[in-house]
Amino acid sequence: MENSPEPVKFAYWVPNVSGGLVVSKIEQRTDWGYDYNRELAVLAENNGFEYALSQVRYIASYGAAYQHESTGFSLALLLATQRLKVIAAIHPGLWHPGVLAKFVATADQLSGGRAAVNVVSGWFKDEFTKLGEPWLEHDERYRRSEEFIRVLREIWTSEHAEFNGDFYRLHDFDLKPKPLAGADRPHPEIFQGGNSTSARRMAGRVSDWYFSNGRDFDGVTEQIRDVQAEAAVHGRRVRFGLNGFLIARDTEAEAREVLREIVAKADREAVEGFGSAVKQAGKSASDGKGMWQDSEFADLVQYNDGFRTGLIGTPEQIAERIVAYKRLGVDLFLLGFLHYLEDVEYFGKRVLPLVRELEADAAERGAPARVGS
Repeated sequence: MENSPEPVKFAYWVPNVSGGLVVSKIEQRTDWGYDYNRELAVLAENNGFEYALSQVRYIASYGAAYQHESTGFSLALLLATQRLKVIAAIHPGLWHPGVLAKFVATADQLSGGRAAVNVVSGWFKDEFTKLGEPWLEHDERYRRSEEFIRVLREIWTSEHAEFNGDFYRLHDFDLKPKPLAGADRPHPEIFQGGNSTSARRMAGRVSDWYFSNGRDFDGVTEQIRDVQAEAAVHGRRVRFGLNGFLIARDTEAEAREVLREIVAKADREAVEGFGSAVKQAGKSASDGKGMWQDSEFADLVQYNDGFRTGLIGTPEQIAERIVAYKRLGVDLFLLGFLHYLEDVEYFGKRVLPLVRELEADAAERGAPARVGS
């Protein structure tokens, strides 16, 4: 796999839903409100984070009783920061692409070109049916999402947008003002997730970034290979983001004890309900390779299999693992934490400098390096 010469990038999950980033009754000094998140956003951009991703949930579910809407919350964080790029997660089927294109164009103008979107095809059936909206089969959801992205790009880059699809149609549509554009950014960046073959192929055809659930080295290698092979057919390259729940402590024993306590105090009813919902959604993929299909109970305590990435240990251990993933083609890590303010600052002071040291050493030697070598 290609090892990007660019420094690996970091994003964090915005805790804009209650319950934190683990479905556990362990103490979490993390708050879902705006004041906390405004402080966190400023702290994060000053500690090496380039991106933040606002989650999207529409109804109380699986340990998340309260939720702030993702696009409005993202705009608030953009206006509270100077450099942070904020990605708003959105659902096709609950948004019209033209309406979203307009909102994001405004957010992009107001923030100086820092708005982005994560197109979520959907796993939670109730969020659609309880609003009276149709719930499409798995592969149809991805067909709709692909059209949604094509429409966004057409609106953002064309003076006379035209599109004729199965889900969306445009007729001489001209959006003004458009988002800010540059040589390396013709429109706001478009992210997507998913694990199935449909998701991987869609990413290769239309998305700028592909987010993976937590994965070990073999799982990451397989996904990157599949996505980039599809992208190459279309003369494209997709950048790769990997989810991880990071527990950095002064000793490995301390970090492992935190993980043990998180799982031991899991909200079993919520975890099992979440697992049932997501596995049912994933099984509906035509190839049975949907997200969460091989997730165990402990994996599901972190919504997106974040423990499986293995970013748990000392700063040195975590930095070495991050750079090992980078060598496989990971461009960005999407991180969750237990106590956000404390853990983000610890990351910036103790982990990130070691990552940059490793990257610089590897670039100088043209080969992998170890901390302190």
